[in-house]
Amino acid sequence: MNTEDTSHTTHDAEEDARNRDIKIYVNGEIVHRDEAKVSVYDSGFMLGDGMWEGLRLYNGKWAFFDEHMDRFFNSCKTVSLDVGLTKDEMLDALNRTAAANGMTNNVHCRLMLTRGIKDKPFQHPSLSRSGPTLVLIMEHSKPVDSLSSQGIRLATVPQVRGLPMSQDAKLNSHSKLNCIIACLQAEEAGADEALMLDPHGFVNTTNACNFFIVRRGEVWTSTGDYCMNGVTRQKVIDLCRENDIPVFEKNYSLYEAYGADEAFLTGTFGAQTPVASIDGKSIGAGDRPITGRLRELYKDLVSSNTGLA
Repeated sequence: MNTEDTSHTTHDAEEDARNRDIKIYVNGEIVHRDEAKVSVYDSGFMLGDGMWEGLRLYNGKWAFFDEHMDRFFNSCKTVSLDVGLTKDEMLDALNRTAAANGMTNNVHCRLMLTRGIKDKPFQHPSLSRSGPTLVLIMEHSKPVDSLSSQGIRLATVPQVRGLPMSQDAKLNSHSKLNCIIACLQAEEAGADEALMLDPHGFVNTTNACNFFIVRRGEVWTSTGDYCMNGVTRQKVIDLCRENDIPVFEKNYSLYEAYGADEAFLTGTFGAQTPVASIDGKSIGAGDRPITGRLRELYKDLVSSNTGLA
């Protein structure tokens, strides 16, 4: 089923030769990508002990910066990870890195903060004593057109998004093994991405994005109890409410998902990515009017937020 011609990931981007010479921010220094390094003793490399955030740059402005920073700083506080910078200082670091790269539009940034270098190669957080490690990787990054035209193929997988007391999915942590296992299971099933259920068997999210369906003109998504509190997810919910599109955060099963008229994923990189099929079952008739409308509304919202209009 899965062939080289049709397979996708939700983060497939157009090739851009400029990315071979990008400059990366590492703890205050901005260096060529070939010189950007962290220690093998870094807690992020050694244990996945860190938090990250994805941001998009449009017209020289980071879209929904405040919302992303609220999520990031809250996550760091939850795990007692000292950011070491204020939000304004983080914005300055982002802008300096973008300027060093001559970047203003269609840029994706992966902001990564770890607990820093450990004195010994063991788990205890107190062994990280030299302060956090902050890395900002920015690339010229625009989703390939086929993500919107063909859509993503999902496969339901046995790996679930767990309970908050095991590893809260709202923490955008470096520890992504749960989602990586799900992604591998989907790949083995011949799909592009995994559709993950919650601990009760209800449809939840994918391994990389939040998940929505459209049924009889209504937009449905999970309760949010077991998924990432996505910035784009919330923007879509808000846009529905502001534009008289019925939207529900609720429990629903694969029965409703298979029978949906439309389905789409949300994320900072791809915004709204259509879903073509789930477990080999085509979703809807191929036309996606609600998804299309939400894509346009979201595009207008980004323009308004970043001053593109």
